[in-house]
Amino acid sequence: MKLLIVSQYCWPEVFGINALAQALAQRGVKVTVLTGQPNYPEGRVFPHYRATGLTRETLGDVDILRVPLAPRGQGGVRLALNYLSFILAAGLLGPWVLRGRSFDAVLVYAPSPLLQALPAIPIAWLKRAPLAVWVQDLWPESLSATGFIRNQRVLAAVRHVVRYIYRHTDSILIPSEAFREPIAALAPAPARIHYYPNAWTAESGAAQVSESARQLAAEMAQGFSVAFTGNLGTAQALDAVIDAARQLQAIGSPVRLYLIGSGSLSDWLAQQVREHSLRNVSLPGRFAQSDIPALLAASSAVLLTLRDEPIFAYTVPSKLQAYLAAGRPIIAAINGEAARLVREADAGLSCPAGDATALAKAVQAMHGLDEGRRAAMGDNAGRYAAAHFSLPQLTDDLIEHLRHLTMQHADHPQENSR
Repeated sequence: MKLLIVSQYCWPEVFGINALAQALAQRGVKVTVLTGQPNYPEGRVFPHYRATGLTRETLGDVDILRVPLAPRGQGGVRLALNYLSFILAAGLLGPWVLRGRSFDAVLVYAPSPLLQALPAIPIAWLKRAPLAVWVQDLWPESLSATGFIRNQRVLAAVRHVVRYIYRHTDSILIPSEAFREPIAALAPAPARIHYYPNAWTAESGAAQVSESARQLAAEMAQGFSVAFTGNLGTAQALDAVIDAARQLQAIGSPVRLYLIGSGSLSDWLAQQVREHSLRNVSLPGRFAQSDIPALLAASSAVLLTLRDEPIFAYTVPSKLQAYLAAGRPIIAAINGEAARLVREADAGLSCPAGDATALAKAVQAMHGLDEGRRAAMGDNAGRYAAAHFSLPQLTDDLIEHLRHLTMQHADHPQENSR
C-alpha cells in the first residue's frame, strides 16, 4: 500500500503521527508525508530548517516532503497566518512536489487546524485515492473555547468550511467516541465516522536519555513530584494550576509541581512563579520526546488538565495515552470523556476542570494515599494502555481500514468524485 499523510505537523515536532507513520512503514506501507517546516510549539522554525524551504528528508523509511510555512509565533495574527500559509503552500505546491507519485489512500492527521484537510481534497482527487481525516480537535468549537475566535460570523463561516471538508471525506476517524455526535451534525453520512484512538508509544531506552533529563529525574525522585508534560498553552488551564500551587504552598504541602514543556504561556508562567514566589513550581523547559518516559517514571503522579469548556469534555488529549502507559497514577483536572477513562481504568483521581481548589485537594489526596494504593493505580494505568491503546494493534487496525476504504473507492468511483 502507498499512503500519503498530509499533516501540518511532523517530526521533529512531537506528535503521535510520527510513531504511527514509522509503524506503518515497518509493516510494508510506503509512507509519504506532506508537511510544513517544523516550528511547534515555540513558534520559531527549528534550527537547520528554513520557513521558505521546499525540502525532502526521511525518518526511517518514511519520506517527508516539506513546503514553506509562516512560523506560528506566539499566537494571534501570526497563528492565523501560520494556519493559512500551510493550506496555501500545500494546496499550490503539494501537487507539484507529489508529481509522478501514486497513492492508494490519503490520510490527514488533523489536530488544529482542521482546515489543513483542505489541500488534501484536491490532492486525493488528483491521485484518485480515497481520503480519510483523523480529527484530533473539534472545529469550530475549539476556536471559541480557546478564545482564538469569538466573532459568531467568522465561526459560522468556519463551520461551513468544516462541513465542506466532511462532505468530501470518505472516512472520518475520531479519537474519542464523544466526538461522534457533534461531527455527525456536520457530516452528510454519519456512517463514515469511525472510532480510532491515539496510541501510546514506548520510544526510549536508558541510553537515549539526555544528561539534563537524568538530573531532573533525580531531582524529581527526591520528593513527592507531580509532572505535567507537553504544550503550555491556553487550553491547559494553567491559571488554575498556578492558583492550586499557591494554595498548596500556603498550607505547607511538600508536593512540587513540574510543568515540563513550552508554549505560548511559558513567559506568563515564569512571571507568575516570580510574582508569587512559588517554591513548589518548577519550569524546566522543553525536553526531547525520548526524555519524557524517564521524567514520567521519576514522578510520583502525573497531571492532566484542560479548561472548563464544553468542547473539552469531548476531548481525550493524546498525552493521556502516554500517561497511562507510563504506569503512574493520574490526577485528571478535566471534564468528560478523559476523566471517564481515568475512572474506568481506576488509574487515578479526577476533579472538575478549571477548579483550582478542587485540584489542590486532589493533589493533596494523591499525596495522602499509601504507596500501595498509588502503585495499584499505576499498574492499572499500564494495563489499560496495553489493552486499549497499543500502537502495533492500532497500526494493524488502520491498515485494514484503509484497505477496506481503497476497495470501496475502487468499486464505486462515481460516488467518490470530488
